[in-house]
Amino acid sequence: MDVETITTEHVKRLSALDPLLPAPAPWPEASDLLTVPSGVARVSTSEVPPDSQAALWRPLREHRLDVRLAGEDPGAALAGLLDRWEETLAGEAEETLTAGTVPGTADTAAVLARPSRDWPGTEALLAHHFAPVRVLAARPRARHGSGPPAVPGVRIRHAGPGDLDTAVRLQLELRRYDAHFGVVALRDHAEPTIRESTRELLSRDATVPPLWIAELYGNPLGLLHIELPPDSDWIAGSVAAERVGYLASLDIAETSRGTGVGTALAEHAHQVFEESGVDVVLLHHAPANPRSTPFWYAQGYRPLWTSWYRMPAR
Repeated sequence: MDVETITTEHVKRLSALDPLLPAPAPWPEASDLLTVPSGVARVSTSEVPPDSQAALWRPLREHRLDVRLAGEDPGAALAGLLDRWEETLAGEAEETLTAGTVPGTADTAAVLARPSRDWPGTEALLAHHFAPVRVLAARPRARHGSGPPAVPGVRIRHAGPGDLDTAVRLQLELRRYDAHFGVVALRDHAEPTIRESTRELLSRDATVPPLWIAELYGNPLGLLHIELPPDSDWIAGSVAAERVGYLASLDIAETSRGTGVGTALAEHAHQVFEESGVDVVLLHHAPANPRSTPFWYAQGYRPLWTSWYRMPAR
């Protein structure tokens, strides 16, 4: 099969699996492609500076594989592409050694994002030592399952400049917890970077504030960060919907988890998204997290894209 035929079959197969999946974006003309009889993949590598904001959420160097699979056995096609990719990664490791640096460091990753319902080839990913580390979950507007009612005493309000210290504290506390389950990195510049970005969000004169505080009997215990279009446009291409919202984070003080504060914030977020005409809400979570995974699915979310990681890349 040629690339065009494989892509056509790939799109047809995925549209039958999940109506929320968008058509794949065209690859740049200069893309590096790997091919097998019923599969094709684009290979790419990206790096971020160690002191950047992006470095708080990912390894510094990522090798990515974007696959398109066809034929009667797409799992076999994926297995073949993974074998070819290993050759590419091995060649890059040799070049790195020649340059005098050490390959295989913990701040590198090989990453493959797949539609969550596209299960063929899972055994090949496991055989190559990949693990499902990050999920992009979706909640369509008509989805039911909002979770249990909020407990009395919870008040939700706009976050203001006076909430800066509380907002930073809650975000750093969640980061320390999330770092156990995925690609959230504990870096030295986390506190000043988060403080500056939070200060900017709190200073916005927006019709719908991006940050909200949950108080339990006057004590601030929760922080909600939401993105509406156009702020959420960066993630909108991941789902087949016209108007997409993104729930960037929901941070609850460790001592208050399980009290209903998180449920109250989630319900408030969904009300804001509903009133803003959002068709689908997206959020990222770590599937290994024993708290966030059942919580979000009780709120009506379900997996859309699963990112498989191997860290280090080699």
